[in-house]
Amino acid sequence: MIKPVSNSCMSRRRAGVMLHITSLPGPGINGDLGAEAKHFVDFLVDSGFSVWQTLPAGPTRSDNSPYSTSSIHAGNPLLINLDYLVHKHWLDSSYLEQTPITQKTRLQALRAAWDRVGWHDDHIARREMEQFAREQREWLDDFALFRAIRKDHDCDPWWEWPEPLRNRDPEALAEVRVRLASEIEYILFEQYLFFQQWHDMKSYANQRGVELFGDMPIFIAHDSAEVWASQQDFLLDSTGAPTVVAGVPPDYFSATGQRWGNPLYDWDHVQADGFSFWVKRLKTQLAMYDLVRVDHFRGFESYWEIPAADETAMNGRWVSAPGKALFECLHQEYKKLPLVAEDLGIITPEVEELRDSFGLPGMKVLQFAFSGDPKNPHLPFKYPPNSVVYAGTHDNNTTVGWYQSLDQHTRSQVDEFLGDSKLEMPWPMLWNVLASPSNLAILQMQDLLELDGEHRMNTPGTVEGNWSWRFDWSQVDPGLASRLRHRIAMYGRLPL
Repeated sequence: MIKPVSNSCMSRRRAGVMLHITSLPGPGINGDLGAEAKHFVDFLVDSGFSVWQTLPAGPTRSDNSPYSTSSIHAGNPLLINLDYLVHKHWLDSSYLEQTPITQKTRLQALRAAWDRVGWHDDHIARREMEQFAREQREWLDDFALFRAIRKDHDCDPWWEWPEPLRNRDPEALAEVRVRLASEIEYILFEQYLFFQQWHDMKSYANQRGVELFGDMPIFIAHDSAEVWASQQDFLLDSTGAPTVVAGVPPDYFSATGQRWGNPLYDWDHVQADGFSFWVKRLKTQLAMYDLVRVDHFRGFESYWEIPAADETAMNGRWVSAPGKALFECLHQEYKKLPLVAEDLGIITPEVEELRDSFGLPGMKVLQFAFSGDPKNPHLPFKYPPNSVVYAGTHDNNTTVGWYQSLDQHTRSQVDEFLGDSKLEMPWPMLWNVLASPSNLAILQMQDLLELDGEHRMNTPGTVEGNWSWRFDWSQVDPGLASRLRHRIAMYGRLPL
């Protein structure tokens, strides 16, 4: 097998920062794609970082989780910056005077901008939007239709729509396309704005030597445009309900396992269709990012299938997936496969073989290293260069919070391994991450600000209090960038 061409993010020693767009500073209740995103790129450059890792940027639901979105291709309109609309004379500046700018305010502002652009005198914007819609038609038509129908039916999930719409009857879809034409056009406008701002931000980052590192969950939400539009690619019954769902089996952390509830792929159909679902998915992700993490990579080798009627994951079973055939297909479509395999947890030799046969880097997490087992793969001396290392990820505690939570025995192990450093946490951990053999080292912004566990991004297994953390520039010590740049240079990770 010919391995994919190496990508620039993994071909040499580099360092990056994990920070989701929503965590950027700004007047709204979430960060966005405006000036603060470029300010953050400047901070990365000044500090010697050359990679910015974010979480998925799709349209979120009420819990704001970026891992359960209404589309795997679309962008989240809540990330659209309003200053740009004022600058274009599409929006009155009074919207920016409301403090804070809530999600409701932001959406009202987008509607107001559309009222001006959609029916008035900005013909250039109209032509640009129409060109965008043509270029992205492969996914955008279904997404806009899905969103418009969903709003027309009081946001009911698609499997509760009238049967002709649920089953995508051509005549029923033709009727709603005419009846909901105005709403469909507005949704196209939202996506036009999002991707215009996203690619402006990406271009700025790339020009300054910073590459974007994204995140792509293997499974997708049941109530999403893609499951509705591609029902044949999923294991669903005649009413659109899943017959089996995704999760993981019982383990040390959970006696009943985890029932995620995502519909599972009908891999026989997906493969017979030339994996077109995944070819299209990767196309949009590689346009947004320079490098993409594939969440729950082991699911491409085998996945835990749970009967949909079960409330826990206990009665599931392992089912093989055609991962090798899938990645061979993707390799034929894309000469470069700039992907990272999220290979955390209990990983079998078969999963490792799938990862390694395509030259995909795996992940290492230093917080997982201190089990007392010298064979622990998360100990730095075990890392291969073709890997991405973290002190902790978005699902872990901050380094300070993690260290404070340790019992005295484990804390002593950590101190001894780190050389009984006189530095306070998180710095001994972060310097070990940067010093490790992994070609790409990613640090959490919370760790750079020395924040404790109150500032973690997500606590798995909980539904409240997640995804809302933000930082403020007042938290950034004036000398931080120069200190980071010195260490990044010391460990051979400065950009060439």
